[in-house]
Amino acid sequence: MKPDAQINNVTLYEYAGGWDALYRFSDLFYHACLVDSLLQPLFGHEEPGHVERFTAFTAESFGGPDRFTKEMGGFRHLIDAHRGYHITEAQRQRFVDLFMEAADKAGLPADESFRVALKSHVDFGSHVATQNSNATTEAELHPLRDVPKWQW
Repeated sequence: MKPDAQINNVTLYEYAGGWDALYRFSDLFYHACLVDSLLQPLFGHEEPGHVERFTAFTAESFGGPDRFTKEMGGFRHLIDAHRGYHITEAQRQRFVDLFMEAADKAGLPADESFRVALKSHVDFGSHVATQNSNATTEAELHPLRDVPKWQW
């Protein structure tokens, strides 16, 4: 991390490079998931708007605009989107690995502080998605109901 980024309250969104950088990252990541033999069954075929939604979720999580909540169904949409997929631990881990590889390919900042925040974000989110994908009742869902706000 740049020494003054945290001090000057730079959001992860700003530090990552804003919407364009996160969109480039999301596009690379999504397309890697589509062709990965372990994840392809979860992703199926290319879905119009998925990259935009994933970018909006990540941007909002990182302190950027709240389009995901205001325009794209918010966190409830995310809960519903994962229900019934029965994500395995192997699939969750591959998702995390491809996420971090896409960050490299997209040229997101590579410094340790940013990468720790990025990794903790995807680790947490993938655990939430895994739990929600295997829940058979509302009570079994992860208690998170809003887009998490990730910080340094």
